[in-house]
Amino acid sequence: MSASSLLPGNSRRQFIKTGAAASLLPLLGSLQPVFAAGTDRIRVGLVGCGGRGIGAVRNCVAADPSVQLVAVCDAFADRVDAAMKEFAEGGGDGNNLRPPLPKDQFAVTPERCFVGFDGYKQVLASGIDLVLLVTPPHFRPLHLQAAIEAGVHVFTEKPVAVDPAGVRLVMKVADLAAQKKLAIVAGTQRRHSADYLETMQRIKDGAIGELVGGSCYWMQEALWHRGRKPEWSEMEYQMRNWLYFTWLSGDHIVEQHMHNIDVMNWAFGGPPVKAFGMGGRQSRTDPKYGDAWDHFSVEFEYANGVRVQSLCRQVAGSSTRVTERLVGTKGTARPSGVIQGAAPWKFEGKLVNPYDQEHINLIRSIRAGTPLNEGRQVAESTLTAILGRMSAYTGREVSYAWVLEASKLELKPSAYAWGDAPAVNIPVPGTTPLV
Repeated sequence: MSASSLLPGNSRRQFIKTGAAASLLPLLGSLQPVFAAGTDRIRVGLVGCGGRGIGAVRNCVAADPSVQLVAVCDAFADRVDAAMKEFAEGGGDGNNLRPPLPKDQFAVTPERCFVGFDGYKQVLASGIDLVLLVTPPHFRPLHLQAAIEAGVHVFTEKPVAVDPAGVRLVMKVADLAAQKKLAIVAGTQRRHSADYLETMQRIKDGAIGELVGGSCYWMQEALWHRGRKPEWSEMEYQMRNWLYFTWLSGDHIVEQHMHNIDVMNWAFGGPPVKAFGMGGRQSRTDPKYGDAWDHFSVEFEYANGVRVQSLCRQVAGSSTRVTERLVGTKGTARPSGVIQGAAPWKFEGKLVNPYDQEHINLIRSIRAGTPLNEGRQVAESTLTAILGRMSAYTGREVSYAWVLEASKLELKPSAYAWGDAPAVNIPVPGTTPLV
């Protein structure tokens, strides 16, 4: 592929040769070497070379020694360069040093490094078995559809969309994946973590009685912002700072807090009936922060009438809380491993890094011929977070069924090209329409 016409600015690709091998993390159990075409090699492609993309490759490599990274892409050439350098030489500093990938698991050549909006197509066409989708969430429905149609197994980061139109497409793709016996595992790693799994089973077995309430939190300080360079177009600026633009990230209630909302859906057996939310911008008053809010408070009501309070915030200098809490008629629980009340209990089992465990489970399911399909599950949790955002943005109580079936909201640019980007319109409750 010729990338010169797609490169933003004056970036040029520089490819780094593979460095010294590193030891794998210990594997849990054995994996049967029975993959496609009679080989145990699993060829992996990466779509999105940011920090989470680099991390997902490391998690996948640690999960199975037969994994081999063979192709990568990103919208930006410098992100491809940085990822290739870390995979070949290692990265990090201080106490966070990361080794290079093992030589036999790093097989990316310059010919299989792609840059631009269409790079995912080249990755999917490069003979891979599994693709890691780790771009800003806006692109997830398009990339998921292309991967499943190409017959490729998928690991996808959450969320899987930023609007109802995208969620509906993901649900269709999940059904297609089931028909084609292809895996979709999502980055909702709590569902693969032993402490959450055991706690949830105890709750379902009645350890805290009937569920009557809950709350979930992602309260943290501010996140990164990469600034602006004069040579960047508006599209490049927004994509470099994608967290702050709803069309790219879904806002932080969707992009980040969806983790905790997903746990609530897990506990209550599905998405809520409706949401009533509020929020705003108290610290993000600078126009550079796009249209993203800095705090949300949403009440979700589930089918049995139980209400769950959802709180998220990204404000510098503020206290942090990232957790979930469930209330029952016989006690309370933190799904991360603590039950109090009539049957007190604390998780004391062995924990594996859940970011690794989700890839272990994904690969095991593929080898066993029973591929995991979390597509609809993660789509429902994504839509739940979008529901909360839409209620808060508009100031209206909104039903899940209406958002799923009737909403016409679709957030996208007029073209995927380096130039103009969607206009920034900060939502104002009572004025912003419900679409």
